[in-house]
Formats: sequence, structure tokens, C-alpha cells
Amino acid sequence: MSIILVTGGTGFVGKNLANIKPDWIYLSSADCDLTSYSATKKIIKELKPDAIVHLAGIVGGIKENAGKQGEFFYKNVSMNTNVLEASREAGVSRILSCLSTCAFPDTVDKYPLTESDIFSGPPASTNFSYGYAKRMLHVQTIAYRKQYGLNYSTFCPSNLYGPHDCYDKDRSHFVAALVRKMSEAKNGDILEFWGTGAPLRQQLYVKDLAELIPDLLLRHNSSKPLLVTPPENISINDMIFKAKNITNKEIRITYNNNLDGQYRKDGSNKEFLKIFGDYDFTSFKKGFKETYDWYNK
Repeated sequence: MSIILVTGGTGFVGKNLANIKPDWIYLSSADCDLTSYSATKKIIKELKPDAIVHLAGIVGGIKENAGKQGEFFYKNVSMNTNVLEASREAGVSRILSCLSTCAFPDTVDKYPLTESDIFSGPPASTNFSYGYAKRMLHVQTIAYRKQYGLNYSTFCPSNLYGPHDCYDKDRSHFVAALVRKMSEAKNGDILEFWGTGAPLRQQLYVKDLAELIPDLLLRHNSSKPLLVTPPENISINDMIFKAKNITNKEIRITYNNNLDGQYRKDGSNKEFLKIFGDYDFTSFKKGFKETYDWYNK
């Protein structure tokens, strides 16, 4: 595969991937409005990619995901549908698309989640529309594999953090918000966080994912929504106190008890390890420190 096109190329994952694969083509929203089918069809015909890594999407933190359900559903479904259909029409036989654990059910009978759980129940209410939009991307991928014989596949990373994340106050995910808050905090400050601090999360360092994507493109050729998850599954509260120790700031922590989100959504990496063996994921402690140092530079 000589021409690889990356949608969402100037986004969070795309910027980190570009450090590893600078020769790939990175498409931004300024280059093409993927919610327009005609524009999507035109750019794919012009670039003639051999394969596409589909990373583009509209997403926010828990507050924005809950408050913009209609907008997030429409834009994400439009982009996903257009990219896959325009690629099929243009003869692109290989697409690797990025899902989200938000696509998985709010609760399942047994944890950790496995790839077969994706249709076992509705997504969490706080991510309902975004979760279903991502789930529909997987449905479309399976449908195109079955009807057209195309090597389209999906992978599903756990919560991502790291350099080039969104650090906007109203749009950031938890770890990015934590980095910003800890950076701005002064000794003696009281920092308030959403929820209760109890939910558990697997935080995947974005540099790990960027390193893995080229191999996923070559080696993940099945219809499974392959989970890419580190072994650590730690609480929001524990992450905050790890961050306190790393930054060595004397601050107090409080919670507003609102929008706690899913209590847990940890995924099994059993299928991932069948392909990649014993991959050495970056620990949260190390990844947070690198991200914090990067942010403060």
C-alpha cells in the first residue's frame, strides 16, 4: 500500500500518527467537509488512496457529549457513511476505522468487555448518540465486508490522552482537563471535578496507539471491533491523586456528584494480544508526566 489517507489527520490521534508516518496523507476539515458526500467523493477520487485510516469524528467531554446529542449523532453518522460509501465507489479496498468504547453497552453481565459485547445493550445515556454513531460505523463496516467483500475493519481504543489532545475548558476529556487544572493550580487551591471520582477507566496513551496503527492496518483484517486497551483500570480519584503526586502541588479535591458516567467499561485485550503479543503499554503515571511536561512547554 503506497498511498495511505488519514481522515481527521490534524486531530488528536492524527497529529501523533504523523510523527510516526510523515509520508502518509493527512486530511483535515479545512481540506474537505466529510459531512458532504459530494465533497468526500471528490477528494477520495482525486487522492486515489490505496487504503484509508478513518479517524475523523466530532467528540467532546462528558458534558458536551450529553448536551449535543443531536449534533454529534448527525455529524458523526454523516462522516462515517460518506467515507465508507465514497471509498467503495472509488475502489478503495482497505479501510481501518477508529471506534470508541462509548459504542459498547452501558453495562454488561461480565467484565472486562469483549468484542462480542458491542451489541449487548444500549450505550451510556451521557454518550448515547455518540455511542450509537460509532456503533453504526461498525455495522456499516460489517455490511460492506459481507456484501462487497471489502477488507474494511474497525478497532476500538479505550480512553485516550496525551500530547495534542483538546485542552479547552468546555470540550476536554478527563485527563486533558486534569492536566490543565493541575497546571493552573496554585498551592492551597480547591479543585472541583465532575462526578464522584469512583468510575474506573483504562487510559491509553496516544503515542502507544499511534505506534500501533500502522500494524493494525496491516494485521487486523477481521470483522471484530478489536479492543486496544492497556491492563491498568484505575479510578478517576486514583488518577487525580497520581497527578497530585507527580506535580507535587498542595491542593484539595472535591466532586460535584453530577454526570458520573459509566462506572466501568474496561475492555479485554485478549484478541489484541493474539495479534501483537505482549505489547508494553505506557503506564498512566509515565504517560501523565510526559503529557503534563509537554503541556507546560
